[in-house]
Amino acid sequence: MSRVTVNDATLHYDDLGPSDGMPVVLVHGHPFNRTLWAPQAQALVAVGYRVITPDLRGYGDSSVTPCKVFLSCFADDIAALLDHLGIERAVVGGVSMGGQITMEFCRRHPQRVRALVLSDTSALAETDEGRQSRNRLADRLLAEGMNDYAEEVIGKMLASYNVAALPDVAARVLGMMRATDPRGAAAALRGRAERPDYRETLADVHAPVLIVVGADDVYTPLSDAQEIQRHIPHAGLTVIDKAGHLPCAEQPEQFNTALLGFLAERVTTR
Repeated sequence: MSRVTVNDATLHYDDLGPSDGMPVVLVHGHPFNRTLWAPQAQALVAVGYRVITPDLRGYGDSSVTPCKVFLSCFADDIAALLDHLGIERAVVGGVSMGGQITMEFCRRHPQRVRALVLSDTSALAETDEGRQSRNRLADRLLAEGMNDYAEEVIGKMLASYNVAALPDVAARVLGMMRATDPRGAAAALRGRAERPDYRETLADVHAPVLIVVGADDVYTPLSDAQEIQRHIPHAGLTVIDKAGHLPCAEQPEQFNTALLGFLAERVTTR
């Protein structure tokens, strides 16, 4: 693990694999940390990719910025991290909130995108109802902490049947959620409540794109993935069976097969 201070935040990150390998940046969602991507990092490094997995500010081992953190701030942190590492362009991917950060990165830093991976995410702007819900949840987390929330949502983060079927995965996901600083989670929720509509940004994407979604995702279902694909007709769409909102953790072999195939066929030769 390494760390760097960018934009008044100290980010912890892993930089794995050969320094001359094609860089792949993987962005975790809420309320997780960089270890969510451990199965993907291992598979990518094994075939020669350089993998960068940051803890977003407010998550994991990175420092907390209280009050409100916009998706644009997270995206600019990633750009600054790439500057620090001397990386001009990278494959950038994310899950859930991390997918929205990836779209924001593409909107703000399009010249730095070699390819996109969008997993279990939505391109739509937040609704009024969603904005109110996220702000209420932020208040709750600050007042109560993460434990009760983690127990309530584990059956949605994973497909409900995987909580019992994959106890080690459920324990790992619960551990990440419980360990998250409520101040960081609340600040991200308040910023995410203000998120824009990314469909216009997606329509201008010419880089290769892989869209991934768990077949039983209740947060961002297949229809959300199809909406993204409608705006990026050249994007590939992979549905991961027996998975919910976190197919990278629930079905890592299926996810890795899709990711490695995409990189080999659509990106490496470009």
